[in-house]
Amino acid sequence: MGNKFKEESKPELSKTPGKENKIVRSVASVVSGSFLSKETTINNFPFIFFLSFLAICYIANGYHADDQVRKVNSLINEIKELRTQYIVVKDSLVIKSKQTEVAKTLAVQQTGIVESVVPPKKIVIPSIHSSIKEE
Repeated sequence: MGNKFKEESKPELSKTPGKENKIVRSVASVVSGSFLSKETTINNFPFIFFLSFLAICYIANGYHADDQVRKVNSLINEIKELRTQYIVVKDSLVIKSKQTEVAKTLAVQQTGIVESVVPPKKIVIPSIHSSIKEE
């Protein structure tokens, strides 16, 4: 038993010419538009229009959602900017409303208003109810 070269016959690819021909005919029918004149297609036009309407609504909804997301993002950025401005203005107000800063500003403006060195006194008014109880 020596080494011998064996020739094997290659099996032919089982192509069914009917299927390939059917696919080519279907594609050609769609490209040429002749499928629109068939009776089954004409009977299914309402359903085809419904599916087309749903597809258009789906696409419009996607665009609307993208637009809303852009608006929300711009509003979030605007809120961040306004919050930053609020913090800066509030900080400036806190600094300017300190007693020493107010005194410095009044001294610069020379309005004649000076800082009081006498502490404030509490004024107590006896209530009517306490005077009635004493009588």
